[in-house]
Amino acid sequence: MTQSPRPADFLGQPVISARNAGIAFHKGRRHRSLRDLILRGQGALRSEEFWGLRDITFDVYPGECVGVVGRNGQGKSTLLKLIAGVLLPDRGEVRVNAGVAPLIEITGGFVGDLTVRENIGLMAGLHGMSRQSIAARFDEMVDFAEVEGFVDTPYKHLSSGMKARVAFAVVSRLEEPIILVDEVLAVGDKAFRRKCYGRFEELIAAGRTLFLVSHSEKDLRRFCTRGLYIRDGSLIGDGPMDEVLSRYAEETADRARA
Repeated sequence: MTQSPRPADFLGQPVISARNAGIAFHKGRRHRSLRDLILRGQGALRSEEFWGLRDITFDVYPGECVGVVGRNGQGKSTLLKLIAGVLLPDRGEVRVNAGVAPLIEITGGFVGDLTVRENIGLMAGLHGMSRQSIAARFDEMVDFAEVEGFVDTPYKHLSSGMKARVAFAVVSRLEEPIILVDEVLAVGDKAFRRKCYGRFEELIAAGRTLFLVSHSEKDLRRFCTRGLYIRDGSLIGDGPMDEVLSRYAEETADRARA
């Protein structure tokens, strides 16, 4: 597959660069241990292991909005976790040359016994936001999440929708150049999704780089100009979003007829 050329509108060095990146998983556990990696090195697989991603190569430039398509279990979310640094590749490399705001497993990392107020401070601080910035944006985040009456309530007592709103309000206000999004727009009610859409449009207009995994063709067309198509852990399509979605739809239809 020929990699999509650098868009003329995007200047500078890539903010995300993957070169022959691959990651192997053990069928009986989440990932190989550090001991296995040291003893056997890169590229060595046992019979009970499989490649979740293989030979992935692409560049993403500042300000690009990239959507990732593919069926469930093909490696889309794994790719986001490689970019976020949650997972490390077993082969090749993934370089990220700017800060990342990860909207992945959106409520992960929040502490149930801490209050909403404490969780906002904790999560924003862990992602690098200064105390001054947290204080200045606290009311904005609470207002966005619509939890004004619950700031001193333990996070675990919130509904799932309220938890999602708090998490989105915090992470979407991080001042990182890269935003990683994994199906976040599928959560919440219609009113919350409209607020999410508006926030994403603000971030894109400000020149942020967006990397979006979604099963919603509408969302992908709305926010992304470029698409990556992953099938069986391999990158088989890289080009304009409309073309990638058309290819994906054709192959999905072919499988349904087979």
